[in-house]
Amino acid sequence: MLTSSLLSQEKLDWSKGEGLLPVIVQHAVSGEVLMLGYMNEEALDQTQKTGKVTFFSRSKNRLWVKGETTGHFLNLVSLTPDCDADTLLCLALPEGPTCHTGTSSCFSPTIPVYSFLYGLEQILEARKTADPESSYTAKLYQKGTKRIAQKVGEEGVETALAAMARDTDELTNESADLIYHLLVLLQDQNLNLAAVIQCLNDRHHQE
Repeated sequence: MLTSSLLSQEKLDWSKGEGLLPVIVQHAVSGEVLMLGYMNEEALDQTQKTGKVTFFSRSKNRLWVKGETTGHFLNLVSLTPDCDADTLLCLALPEGPTCHTGTSSCFSPTIPVYSFLYGLEQILEARKTADPESSYTAKLYQKGTKRIAQKVGEEGVETALAAMARDTDELTNESADLIYHLLVLLQDQNLNLAAVIQCLNDRHHQE
């Protein structure tokens, strides 16, 4: 994911917050709200130059690079002002947990429903190198691409049959199996759901 074009400070309203703008940080893939911080003009400039989200710490009265002591940096994807130009939305990719308590978000455990898929992808990625005896997923990876692809085909057929039978419970379960095995197949091919979503987004804008 690429950082958007640089945000012009001249278009921002720095007066309301006495030189500080609140910044909502959101995970660029899962959509989870990670934290709230504040930027002054210097912090915004450094964030855009380095790609590491940098705040102005009101308690320390200095610039503060998120992760400067822990290594849990927030890698900038984009910065967007709100309609009044006095608040920023920052999309970022975190390196490790964002909160000092060790959780992914300072607002945990409030997590958007779809962000579960992102978390599941992280688990599936880790299982690629796990002991095949430790989980079904690891064993599936050991069997190779052909078997994983077969499972996607099998689950696709079973999903379609459940729909034809108008069995909503079975359709829900089979859909879950289909999505799970599709995510495993994508990981096997070093792809992820974000790539599929980007493809859908591109098609949508071509219509």
